[in-house]
Amino acid sequence: MTVAEADFVYLREQTASTAGNLSVQIDKLSAAGYISVEKSVAGNRPHTTCRITTQGRHAFEVYVNTLKEYLHI
Repeated sequence: MTVAEADFVYLREQTASTAGNLSVQIDKLSAAGYISVEKSVAGNRPHTTCRITTQGRHAFEVYVNTLKEYLHI
């Protein structure tokens, strides 16, 4: 993981997701406690910032290690 936080536009561009799909995934990750979400208004536009939580970082590390074990890396 290379960023501590990311806004909605950055995430949408990096994942090539639609806004609707990304919103659903953000809601699921937030509900699971893997990310924290801060919503604000910048000018007249909504601004959403996501930050990975300690629980989310741990879950990601477990996921990566499980993949490595499965692939024998």
